Amino acid sequence: MISIRNLAKRFGSVEVLHSINAEIKKGEVVSIIGSSGTGKSTLLRCLNLLEQPSAGSILIDGQEITAPGANVPRLRQRMGMVFQSFNLFPHLDVLGNLTLGPIHLLGHKPATATAKAMELLSMVGLAEKSHSFPAELSGGQQQRVAIARCLSMEPDIILFDEPTSALDPTMVSEVLAVIRRLAQGGMTMAIVTHEMEFARQVSTRVFYLDEGIIYEQGPPEQIFANPQNQRTRDFIQQIRRLELNLTSRNFDLYAIFGQLEQFCQKHLLPSGVVNRVQLLTEETLELLKLGVEPFDVQFSVAHHEKDAALELCFASVGPPGNPLEAEDLEDNLGAILIRNLAREVRYECSVGRSTERNMLTLWLDLN
Repeated sequence: MISIRNLAKRFGSVEVLHSINAEIKKGEVVSIIGSSGTGKSTLLRCLNLLEQPSAGSILIDGQEITAPGANVPRLRQRMGMVFQSFNLFPHLDVLGNLTLGPIHLLGHKPATATAKAMELLSMVGLAEKSHSFPAELSGGQQQRVAIARCLSMEPDIILFDEPTSALDPTMVSEVLAVIRRLAQGGMTMAIVTHEMEFARQVSTRVFYLDEGIIYEQGPPEQIFANPQNQRTRDFIQQIRRLELNLTSRNFDLYAIFGQLEQFCQKHLLPSGVVNRVQLLTEETLELLKLGVEPFDVQFSVAHHEKDAALELCFASVGPPGNPLEAEDLEDNLGAILIRNLAREVRYECSVGRSTERNMLTLWLDLN
């Protein structure tokens, strides 16, 4: 349905995209992932000519939309786009936002446009909000209205540009549920996203962009479980791990809790897991605060999807010795909680160039 040939995009002397060659077939869901600044959103905006490519061509069902004289507005109607910001008309209610385009651009009768709009609002779970104004809706509700408005124009393809990046974490799941439903219905979609677990579940293929090129592409099981190229492996490892370096006993525990909650939500882990991770982290850090000066702890959390487990690693500076086996901890409630909550506890001493670190690793089951 979409064919991209030798696509390049330059802003002045900076080449953001170069030599992009790809195809997206009818009914495919392609997730586009990569670090910030690698050209993901620019690629999406080039597909519907919100950004004019500097070179190359884009074909929709064999029609080149980048050719001189192409009927760009007509072809663009076939390709809806949902942005990070919701872009709803603030002076119109929800129903007005959904019926404006079909009436004035598609020539639908008001009654037909209204009936279709209500059907779409029911699909995204917002039929009761039809007469509300955007300012009266939450961010997640506004984005669902934006998706329904996009669908009201009857597109063959939908482009999503990080549709959840502007949302509070608690609202992300409701928007992803709507996109997942569209995928199940066979809608052709290209999705720029940082929600890796979602991309793994919903995609038929994944593009990994790096330095303005599609560095690797393939089915999600390849990209996320067995990437073929080193840069892809490095990126996947990075997004599956949260790393913190704590150098003061007066660390902000609640900020750490917030980061742990975001990490767990990004990987679609249930609230019960979040609570256990936070409790294990709090009790282990309190235990390590009993150690010697200076306080220096490298803390990381890694999601091991294949083993259905989380790995919590605490690397603290100090002389060798398992912090869970100190003689004065026999009746320590924190130490007892750690042993009971963790599936497995491992200890080893790592000797670096100038310091020794006690590596305490806790494994938490996700089942």
